[in-house]
Amino acid sequence: MLDDVDLLIDIREPYEHALGAIAGSVSLPRGILERDLHAPNPAASIVLYCAAGNRSALAAKSLESMGYTNIASLAGGFEQWKAEGRHWQTPQSLSPDQRIRYDRHISLPEIGVHGQQRLLESRVLVVGAGGLGSPVATYLAAAGVGALGLVDGDIVDPSNLQRQVLHSLDTIGWLKVDSARARLERINPDVKIETHGVRLTAANALEIMGGYDLVVDGADNFPTRYLINDASLHRRVPVVHGSIFRFEGRVAVFDPYRGPCYRCLHPEPPPSELAPSCGEAGVLGALPGVIGSIQSAEALKLLLGAGSPLVGRLLTYEALEQRFSEVRIRRDPGCPACAHEGQPPTLVDYDEFCRPI
Repeated sequence: MLDDVDLLIDIREPYEHALGAIAGSVSLPRGILERDLHAPNPAASIVLYCAAGNRSALAAKSLESMGYTNIASLAGGFEQWKAEGRHWQTPQSLSPDQRIRYDRHISLPEIGVHGQQRLLESRVLVVGAGGLGSPVATYLAAAGVGALGLVDGDIVDPSNLQRQVLHSLDTIGWLKVDSARARLERINPDVKIETHGVRLTAANALEIMGGYDLVVDGADNFPTRYLINDASLHRRVPVVHGSIFRFEGRVAVFDPYRGPCYRCLHPEPPPSELAPSCGEAGVLGALPGVIGSIQSAEALKLLLGAGSPLVGRLLTYEALEQRFSEVRIRRDPGCPACAHEGQPPTLVDYDEFCRPI
């Protein structure tokens, strides 16, 4: 039956599950089963199992009373499954310290132990360790993303401290990636911080972006945004885009060839005179915290396969009016970057448009 089952649930206690489980099963102990089971379709096929089949039979009765109509209990339970020589495995398990650290994640049915383990095995590249990169890297590290890559060739300047909260007076003059690593390692020792103290360029983008599950775009200039977009089409890696200006911010997810890319929205970089830097125009210090936090949430959703990411949607935020709005964006069949899936664009450095934010 298991090939056609929507959900296989191990209702034993966590210590029992950690000793061995049927491959593909989800751990949801009997004590919280009714509270935390959120199958959207009450007719979904669900199989429950315990050690010998008694607890799962009673649990199946309980779920039937809640309206679930396609519930089965595995007769004989896990012990008979093993005795008959069927396939099982020892699940990867969180340490006791990790269970404490990530308890609020584990309590969420959409994450649980398996989702947290997935985060710990994930790899995310954050481009920019400044205004947006600071909250993004902080929240992803705290969430337990296993490896965080940081790309930034700038050094910490006193003018950064108004909004770039990863840095401090003690790290002025440091490379931003080194300052960020020192801070993030104190937040969560589970996370491996991989630093790239260089500017992202056409020559190094594909190498740096290789091996990551997704990229978070916290860049402070248009050339890097276009480069991230084009390189992501080569690597077929999703990009969580964020940008800020004065009192306004924007977030979107660009998933290569499954939705629009950045060039579907803005085909070419703007002239430099139309792209003033934040040094010229200013930026509200709290704004990157809002936008970076949303980027972090989108990144976690993508890694977990949860919820509806901002693919094909541009979320905008206006701080002065405290207003969010959303614009639908479609993949452009004439897009200069993603129109032809087998022909990703040549990587180019748009240095003449570089205006730092």
